[in-house]
Amino acid sequence: MHVRKVYDDGSVFNPDVLDITTEDILAKFGVAISNLASISLASGYITKPAVPHLLANAFKNLAAVTFDSDYTFKQADKLKEAAKNAVHHAPAAGGKSQAKAEVKEEKPKEEEAADVDMGGLFGDEEY
Repeated sequence: MHVRKVYDDGSVFNPDVLDITTEDILAKFGVAISNLASISLASGYITKPAVPHLLANAFKNLAAVTFDSDYTFKQADKLKEAAKNAVHHAPAAGGKSQAKAEVKEEKPKEEEAADVDMGGLFGDEEY
């Protein structure tokens, strides 16, 4: 038997819609979960897919506090040790690159206050 068209609820589709693999379904489901976690993190409404991200961010914040305080815990000690080793193993910069870095430092530009018309938003319309 050869399927030429698929009819479902008044719509006609090509038979290619039947060629969905398990990998396709899992990939689309993964994208949907990722989108749900992103929306949850952006809106502040906590959902199950966002919990691992929230816990990881909380751990990062807690570990960052230990760098500037006397409070510590085992995992933070490992991060501190890795940070110390990274400084010691970093490649030394040459004299030329340091000179260029000093020259490239710019003074921050002072911005002038712009006169912006807010369209009478605050009741200050002039007629």
